[in-house]
Amino acid sequence: MPPALDPATREALIARVRFYRDLGLTEFYRRPVDPALLAQLEAAADEPQQLRAPSNPRSSAEWVGEKDPQPVFDQSTTSQEDPTIAPRKPITAPPKVAAAIAPADRAAALVTIREDIGDCTRCALHKGRNKLVFGDGNPAARLMFVGEGPGADEDAQGLPFVGKAGQLLNNMIAAMGLKREDVYIANVVKCRPPGNRTPEPDEGNTCSPFLFRQIDVVRPQVLVALGATAATYLLGQRQPLAGLRGRVHAFRGTQLIVTYHPAYLLRDPRQKKEAWADLQIAMRELGLKPPSKA
Repeated sequence: MPPALDPATREALIARVRFYRDLGLTEFYRRPVDPALLAQLEAAADEPQQLRAPSNPRSSAEWVGEKDPQPVFDQSTTSQEDPTIAPRKPITAPPKVAAAIAPADRAAALVTIREDIGDCTRCALHKGRNKLVFGDGNPAARLMFVGEGPGADEDAQGLPFVGKAGQLLNNMIAAMGLKREDVYIANVVKCRPPGNRTPEPDEGNTCSPFLFRQIDVVRPQVLVALGATAATYLLGQRQPLAGLRGRVHAFRGTQLIVTYHPAYLLRDPRQKKEAWADLQIAMRELGLKPPSKA
């Protein structure tokens, strides 16, 4: 008989099994574990789960190497998910690409999408929102960023990425030689999930069609997915972030690049160099060079 475990310990072990499975590192948890206990944990790891979050202008060198506080999660940031694990439930396939819109007409087209969303009550997220967060930036941007969902600051202001994670994203944009007003920024869901948790698949599937309409209107040359949740809903498949980073994905007539969410970089600044490598891929596709130091 396997040893008896208290519920908290059991859930923690199941989460670890899922985590290392997604990385393909099964031997990390298989030794030395009681075979009977391991069989129970692996069976539980296969069961459907309601994913919850676990119990943020400078040169490139400055934002990558800046000293951040210890990676304590701040409730004003979003993307609490482990960056390697995206939602497990089925993700709705992306809709077909819409016809291209002339740059001069894109601002009006985005207004139409916002009007179509209206005072949305399509999923449960509307119950806790203060303001719906549609998107922000240049309607004809060559570069677009997609995050997970609004945080507390975004919910208060009605704009994406305006909290600590947004400040870091602004630094990342500046390191690329651009300004925030040069790019377009949106999220998978447009209402803040309770406690900044990862959006549930039914929430993401309900809201993401509006995101795809935004993408088709802006028609960026390069699209950057910030975090595993954004990458999952954009690509329509679940895969560890490590398998998506470091390369260019063909996506809806544009080039998709995957990197870490800025909120995750605030919690683990060691990954900033990896994120900068991803942004350099985007810069290469756009023909950009980082600004020289003054």
